[in-house]
Amino acid sequence: MTFFHFINCMALSYAPHAITYKAANLGEYSAHWKCVQAGSMYFLVQFVKMLVLATFFPETDNDSMDVVGELLRCSVDLGDLVGLSLIMGQLTVKGPIKFTSAAVGWATAEFMMTRLLPFWTGARGTEFDWIYIQMSLETNILLIQHIVTAALVWLYQRRDLAQPYRYVALVLMLICVYRPLIIQ
Repeated sequence: MTFFHFINCMALSYAPHAITYKAANLGEYSAHWKCVQAGSMYFLVQFVKMLVLATFFPETDNDSMDVVGELLRCSVDLGDLVGLSLIMGQLTVKGPIKFTSAAVGWATAEFMMTRLLPFWTGARGTEFDWIYIQMSLETNILLIQHIVTAALVWLYQRRDLAQPYRYVALVLMLICVYRPLIIQ
């Protein structure tokens, strides 16, 4: 039964990625390789972010919240926006296909990096736990967030967008980056 729980969690996590890929007709534009490129950029950006966080932001043992330190730590997530911008600059397809393929590749790579191993080791455990269903649902929410973030980056890069709308896109991108700090 635990293997079925693992399969259920995997289907609940990965099926929305596959449905988004099929529903956006990314297969018709040969976007599989573009999604792989976006996933590779995700791995590279996460590696650079890990190096920056480990080098410049030491872990503190204080129980109180250091707002400036947390603000700087969240600022490292601007690398995600830079990575999405770089990958969308390399893709040579129409706008909606560009940000959708970048977002699906980015979200799938994040799923593989952060959820696959916990599912394999934990969901196959001897006892059922709701935490893995919750992780699966979080993956779906993160897919939506990555699509929105990629759309905002694409909107910000457009040349024909009016200046006030560029500011709105910039503010919304910053809210996406600083979301963990805002939630706390």
